[in-house]
Amino acid sequence: MFMLRNVSKYLFGDTSKESIIEIPQGQLYLVRPLSPKGYSELIFKDCAATVRRTGQDFQYQLVVQRAYEEGEEELLAEEDGEDGAGEGLGAEKDEKTFLLDQSLHLRSELREGGEKVFAWRDLSGDPGDLYEFVCDRSIQAESVSTFEMVAIQCQYERKYRKSYEHASERDLKQFSYTEEPIASASPVASPISPPQAIAPAPATPKISSPANTVSAKEKVERSSRKSKTPVKDLMPTMAPLSAVQPPGTEVLCKEGAELHLFDFTSGAFILQEAHVTATVSEVGNWQYWLQITGNQKDWLGQPVIADINPVFNFEYLSFIFNHYTSDGSAYSWLLRFKDQETEERFQEGLMQALWEQLNETKWKKTKDDDREYILEAFQDLAMEDAPEAEHEEEEVEEVEDDGQKSEHYDSDESEDDVVTRDDDGNVNSQLAVGYKHDRSFVVRGSKIGVFKHTPNNNLEFSTNISKVETPKGKLFSPKKVMLHAEDSNMILQNENDPHSLYRMDLEYGKVVDEWKVHDDIPVNTFAPEKKFSQMSGEQTFLGLSRNALYRIDPRVAGNKLIDSELKQYTSKNDFSAAATTEKGYIAVASNKGDIRMFDRLGINAKTHIPALGEPIIGLDVSADGRWVLATCRTYLLLIDALQKGGKNEGKLGFEKSFGKDSKPQPRRLGLQPSHVAQFQHETGAPLSFTTARFNTGLDSSETSIITATGPFIITWNMKKVLAGRKDPYTIKRYAEEVKADNFKFGSDKNVIVALPNEVNMVAKQSFKKPTRESIATPAGRRSSARQSGRLGRNEIVDSPY
Repeated sequence: MFMLRNVSKYLFGDTSKESIIEIPQGQLYLVRPLSPKGYSELIFKDCAATVRRTGQDFQYQLVVQRAYEEGEEELLAEEDGEDGAGEGLGAEKDEKTFLLDQSLHLRSELREGGEKVFAWRDLSGDPGDLYEFVCDRSIQAESVSTFEMVAIQCQYERKYRKSYEHASERDLKQFSYTEEPIASASPVASPISPPQAIAPAPATPKISSPANTVSAKEKVERSSRKSKTPVKDLMPTMAPLSAVQPPGTEVLCKEGAELHLFDFTSGAFILQEAHVTATVSEVGNWQYWLQITGNQKDWLGQPVIADINPVFNFEYLSFIFNHYTSDGSAYSWLLRFKDQETEERFQEGLMQALWEQLNETKWKKTKDDDREYILEAFQDLAMEDAPEAEHEEEEVEEVEDDGQKSEHYDSDESEDDVVTRDDDGNVNSQLAVGYKHDRSFVVRGSKIGVFKHTPNNNLEFSTNISKVETPKGKLFSPKKVMLHAEDSNMILQNENDPHSLYRMDLEYGKVVDEWKVHDDIPVNTFAPEKKFSQMSGEQTFLGLSRNALYRIDPRVAGNKLIDSELKQYTSKNDFSAAATTEKGYIAVASNKGDIRMFDRLGINAKTHIPALGEPIIGLDVSADGRWVLATCRTYLLLIDALQKGGKNEGKLGFEKSFGKDSKPQPRRLGLQPSHVAQFQHETGAPLSFTTARFNTGLDSSETSIITATGPFIITWNMKKVLAGRKDPYTIKRYAEEVKADNFKFGSDKNVIVALPNEVNMVAKQSFKKPTRESIATPAGRRSSARQSGRLGRNEIVDSPY
């Protein structure tokens, strides 16, 4: 909505974000204690309060944005459409915006019973009228204090037209109105005793110099004593000791910059030193090292590996990355350069090191076009063909317990008898979502659970296939499964028999055929003939070995591989994944990280997309072939396959090769390094994405992307991604690792999730913006009724089936 211009240094954290700080949940009232219009009015039943930047220096806004319950927004839109009154008023109806100025008299208080409230004057109302934002009970007092302090700093900047970092504590106190009482939104519930004001957070909680750290620490400790929260969870994040730098053989780049460290407590980057030197050097045997040194100390040293999760933002001259210590702790750092030329030199050196470490090939041997492609993929830029900005509906945030849990298979069992895991130690591992029929299939060891999709978007246990075994009676656990022939069959792969596949008849629930593919060419993975082939009677499908792509036809006698439709490479391409379009165009990825695009089998690829370095573990393609989505362990790669110039303008990379004047445009989809650090801070595990997928359907376009890492499910909004928005994804955290996930066919509103011992269908609207709270709190833990985290009987999938 807003753009920040002419920013000379970082304010309140990462300036690539519109939002500085947010209280994610509360209610907004308009209170009129002296007015005959009525005492109070509930404006938004569920909403979030945010401090945002504007397009002008030193100008900020307090924004309160409404959140809808499921179906409420559509219902209101229909009502507005009938009377025509709603058009053009959406922003006013869903959002209240206030310029952060001293005249608001913004203040907060902590009431008896723990209620936390913000209030500010209604400048367009009658004398005494107030807006009151009543925070949800899940919001910590420290979050409220920090929010108020940031608002005070913004008011200082507006009044004096300079950074709050020049302000003393005395300067900031003039914007504190803690002595002014706040009338309760409900006069009946007015507190008997005078309210306790929430002490503002320290003057510089967002970005501070090391000299200011002590005062921040003292303030946090005082706040902690009031809230009885352990001090160790609220202490400002301190920089770890630097690792010892190994001897270098060659310096790839050496540049000066500012150094900031992400603070988990305040959720912002804090200045550590204004002048440091960042050096990337080769240390031998395809290993590289990043060292950051200040005037009097070494700040950090670490190997250059994929897990550093590099993000370059040239608009703000920043480089953000992750740092891992020997004990597995994760930190997020930010370097800010003096100009674009300096950042470009540093990016070239760092990306050279990362690429050579992953590929064990010298960067200079790479083609110029390929180098440009790789560098472009790691820049935080919008796609060329992005849709124009529009007032799109935001992701609706619902209560956490959305009721869309799968039922236990036996409703007659008592709660005490419910078993939540197998005695043999097996857990859910794979998920296959039906296209033709509303069914989902979950693989658990040598068992397959079948779940029905109900009309109200729940899952209902249907049946259990208790033994997956070969026609000869040998039990096995499928490595990969794929629905086939109008969802009536399932193709299974046995890891111990790489030259054969098996067909299960789902009506009978047993394996009825073994298909020998080839005596010498194994099947490493397979894919449908066309994207929606499982909805038809199509019998053929695609198979891949490490260096071959071929068609499998189970109807032919003997080996099922069709020799005339085999494309075999002499070099080891190490193919790892494949996907097809609605027309049958084929995308093939490899463990080397490159992607090939074919219009049919048996020929050379029309387009070859170079590797960024990481192995590609999963692949998906939009139905029309426009978008290719590759999954790597630490990021996703979204590639626009449409050619926008040259002689093949308007053609897909599947149909015609990209010319020199029209190369494919990559978009690296990664989590913000600060979120990655918080993920690992919570779980102790590095990123490891499951195969990402588009939502899909016969008459629907791809609007969302779904994947998971550890206990987190992440969904990207395609419109926001293509527009270069800074907040394109939302998350949902569970208490256990997410084993598999996918959208329900034909919609992006519902997600099917397989946990180790549960299978759920959840509304995408229940996903949250990534905040400290949403990252730290598993689903179902915010409700006091479920504070223990214990599963009720209706939330348990039949784990042992």
